[in-house]
Amino acid sequence: MHLRANASTRSTMSLLTILASAFLLATTSPSSVLSASARRSILRSGDSIAVEDGPGHALVSLSGNFSCGFHKVATNAYTFAIWFTSSADATAAWTANRDAPVNGRGSRAEFRKDGSLVLQDFDGRVVWSTNTSGTQADIVQLLDTGNLVVANASGCPLWQSFDWPTDTLLPEQPITRYKRLVSASARGLPYSGYYNFYFDSDNLLNLMYDGPEISSNYWPDPFNKWWENNRTAYNSSRYGSLDKYGGFMASDHMQFNASDMGEGVMRRLTLDYDGNLRLYSLDATDGSWHATWVALPRQCDVHGVCGRYGVCAYRPGLACSCPEGFVASDASDWSKGCRRQIDVRCGEAVYFAEMPQVDFWGFDFNYTPGLTFETCRQICLDDCNCEAFGYKKGTGKCYPKISLWNGRAPDTLQSIYLKVPSRVKNLNPSVLDFHGHACAVQEQNTNVSSSYLHVSGNKINFVYFYWFLAVVFVVEAIFIVVGYLFVFRADPAAGRVRDEEGYALLFSHFRRFTYDELSNATCKFRDELGRGASGAVYKGVLDDGRSVAVKRLEELTQADEVFRSELSVIGRINHMNLVRMWGFCSEHPHRLLVSEYVENGSLDKVLFDTESTEFALKWYSRYKIAVGVAKGLAYLHHECLEWIVHCDVKPENILLDAELEPKITDFGLVKLLSRDACGRLVLSRVQGTRGYIAPEWATSLPITGKTDVYSFGVVLLELLRGQRVCDWVVDGREEEVRMDFQRLVAWLKEKMECAEEQSSWLEEFVDARLYGDFSHLQAAAMLELAVSCLYDDPNRRPSMNAVLQKLLSLEVEDAVSMRYA
Repeated sequence: MHLRANASTRSTMSLLTILASAFLLATTSPSSVLSASARRSILRSGDSIAVEDGPGHALVSLSGNFSCGFHKVATNAYTFAIWFTSSADATAAWTANRDAPVNGRGSRAEFRKDGSLVLQDFDGRVVWSTNTSGTQADIVQLLDTGNLVVANASGCPLWQSFDWPTDTLLPEQPITRYKRLVSASARGLPYSGYYNFYFDSDNLLNLMYDGPEISSNYWPDPFNKWWENNRTAYNSSRYGSLDKYGGFMASDHMQFNASDMGEGVMRRLTLDYDGNLRLYSLDATDGSWHATWVALPRQCDVHGVCGRYGVCAYRPGLACSCPEGFVASDASDWSKGCRRQIDVRCGEAVYFAEMPQVDFWGFDFNYTPGLTFETCRQICLDDCNCEAFGYKKGTGKCYPKISLWNGRAPDTLQSIYLKVPSRVKNLNPSVLDFHGHACAVQEQNTNVSSSYLHVSGNKINFVYFYWFLAVVFVVEAIFIVVGYLFVFRADPAAGRVRDEEGYALLFSHFRRFTYDELSNATCKFRDELGRGASGAVYKGVLDDGRSVAVKRLEELTQADEVFRSELSVIGRINHMNLVRMWGFCSEHPHRLLVSEYVENGSLDKVLFDTESTEFALKWYSRYKIAVGVAKGLAYLHHECLEWIVHCDVKPENILLDAELEPKITDFGLVKLLSRDACGRLVLSRVQGTRGYIAPEWATSLPITGKTDVYSFGVVLLELLRGQRVCDWVVDGREEEVRMDFQRLVAWLKEKMECAEEQSSWLEEFVDARLYGDFSHLQAAAMLELAVSCLYDDPNRRPSMNAVLQKLLSLEVEDAVSMRYA
């Protein structure tokens, strides 16, 4: 009886379900039924999304607020992105392949059985991957927070898009020392631009313009100390996030609130293409965005807006202009600034033309307060590198300038006096012909904390971009035909050169050179700068006038595509304390690297030159070199897009520019040279140089960033002593040298612990060529830091970030050290 009742109940419920379904089908449009059935938020092993599938097959979060799939950026160009479903223009919150859009046909995103989510172009080439192959990855899911997650069966994230932001932060998405926002290059284009929002080495959140010619921070006010900007540098956690109510708070005490604070609003914090950081709220009624907070109320305070010599003002909206005597370098892109129509030659007669109520920010030399106008004028007149001087009437403040950037008007107290050749008559640079500059929001009179601004509804214009792609296509077609006729027939190996290099290198300073180009640039490799285990280095001059160093690599066996793939990572690295890579050559059997030429050569030539005491490195220079090298290594270990261990830190690989600023070279080279013919990384043999190699090379322990920390400790000792550490130990087999070196470290610890004789002992220990002119406090702290880097156990050594923070904390001694420079 009970069984029959249950069966009857089930039949009744089934009938009701069918009737309900029929009613829904009768009252629901076919399109909405299809949309509901197609909606999914999860990919399982083997699932994929094809570019032809369209938005209807994108992943959609359970709430429906976010979608993930192929996002159209041009006629036949797509990115794999996450966007706001309800926004009128499908605003992207995250993009996987912003600098390498894929084709509109044949491209797909696939969750492979090996656990990795990959994006393939039409030809099957993988342009982006989560690099989770070999893990226990089970699903790919788009969460309600807008976070795309690759997780295992237990739901633990193995990879997430929140760790790889592009230009936008979402609520609950943190920004940390390992993450930064990078602006788009232009309105409507996905490519990486020149503006960054990140934590600097002082643990402060900054906005920075990192252009092709200059880099400079512009927010918070760089003229102020951090405490004047209501920030704190005494918290190394480097963490900030936006909450669901519209409030942002960071570990450096930076905080702000949306003007419409409260729950239930979709928000995003975006570093816009114009360099301004804005908090937006979504209007659910029409899908438009409103700015509810902005970092810089006046857009002219953003660096790089009008480029070199350009002047930014409001007429009434933002506009850029060139002074009379200058013309726009590219009228369609004001970030390229202006150029002189007539150059000023050193030694010729000049006069100064006034630009009233104008200022060019930064690039001052010999700033002096309390000077008369004539004295200030004479300072600039006497220096051929001085292009102009600024003078604030009534204050006597004099700002001679070696370069003119970030021009702004009006400045009621400041005037700029531009150096003009006397052969140019009646030049009046105060005449400014302003041109419009498209802005994302209305910027004039913006309130920093409570602005509520409406985004203009102008449609994106891709006409120029279409023409650009068309030209690229024609050039590539010509390249392929010519290559087939003149190269591929003659050398079958040359057929492996792929046409997709045009896409990979098109938007980058890093390019491929031909062997003939580099042979001509180096006068057939005549001027040898030096020679190491990896090959010889030659000086050269490119066609555009740049001086470069060309390294000829030896004993490379890996395939060309593996070589280029490894270099693509190195080529994207840009830091003031790392040698800039300009390109490479890969023509069998020639493999060459092209980098910037650094004027003063390597540190070993200056530091260990015992023949000359007159030109021995002063203390301030040694300390500056230690800090610079630490910054470069910390960047490679903690902030670089791909984690890099140098493996061969030594004075020979530390170059010094004209200002004795250190630049590390050969980073990533050990990894490159350790690839076998199949592209596998082989680190079985010891890398590095005797005297600088860490003990883990001999004990088969993992090679990590702590390996570089050890080598840096040795370099610190040598900066203090002015002598190679390997000269302090007896010659013999490596095991004996290692034993004696550790005895040396133990002896140093013993001396440091003896407080009574430390001062006199330090005088004897530090390089005698300094004649005692050094900061004892800095030297003692550097010695202690060096010893802590030299522990045999890698776990006991500090990280490079900790090393850098310790060195930076010693800058309180900077005023004392300056007199020894």
